[in-house]
Amino acid sequence: MIVSLTISLLLVFVAYLLGSTPTGYLAGKYLQGIDIREHGSGSTGATNILRTMGKLPAIAVFSMDVLKGTLAILLVKAFYAYDTSDLLPLSWKFWLITVVALSAILGHSKSIWLGFTGGKSVATSLGVLIVMNPLLALGTFATFAFTLAISRIVSLSSIMGAVAVTICAILLHLPVPYIIFAALAGGYVILRHRNNIQRLIAGEEPKIGQKLQENS
Repeated sequence: MIVSLTISLLLVFVAYLLGSTPTGYLAGKYLQGIDIREHGSGSTGATNILRTMGKLPAIAVFSMDVLKGTLAILLVKAFYAYDTSDLLPLSWKFWLITVVALSAILGHSKSIWLGFTGGKSVATSLGVLIVMNPLLALGTFATFAFTLAISRIVSLSSIMGAVAVTICAILLHLPVPYIIFAALAGGYVILRHRNNIQRLIAGEEPKIGQKLQENS
C-alpha cells in the first residue's frame, strides 16, 4: 500500500510539474523579451500570446500546452501498460488518471515557476482529454470550434467547451471518475474565465484580431 501511494503521489507531482512548464511565459521572454503577464489579459495562454505576439507563437504555445496534458496522462497509461498489479492496483487506474489530469491542469494555471499564476487551462485540458478519451476530446473541441466560428470570441468558445465536456462524458457513458473529472475541470475552466464573463456581459470581450485594450 505504501509503495502504491508513493508511486501515485509521484505521478501526480510529475503531472503538476509538466503542467507548470511556463510555455507562454518562455515564448514571450525569449522571442520578444517581454513578460507576457504584463500584456493584454495577463494570461500566459495561447489566446493572449495571439493578441500580443501573433499567430506562429500562439500556435507553438497552444501545441506545447496541449502536449503537457497529453504527456501527463500517457505517463499513467504507460505505467499500467506493464504488469504493475503488485505496485498499482488496476482498480485505481481511472481515479489515478483523474487526479493526475486535474494536477496537470492546476499546474498550467498555477505554475510554481510563475508565482502560482498562469493560463486558463483550456489547451492543457484538451491534451488530457485526447488521451483520456478521444471521443470526449472530439465532442468538446467540436463545441469550441462551432462556437468560435459563429462568435469569433475565444473565451466564449472555451466556456461552451467547458460546459459541453461534462455533457459529452455523460452521453458517452464514461467511467464515473472521468465524469467527475469533466465536471471539475469544466467548472475550473469557467471559473478561470470569470473576468471574460464580465466582459461578455458588458459586450466588451474582444473577438479574434482585436486587442483587449480596445474594448476595456
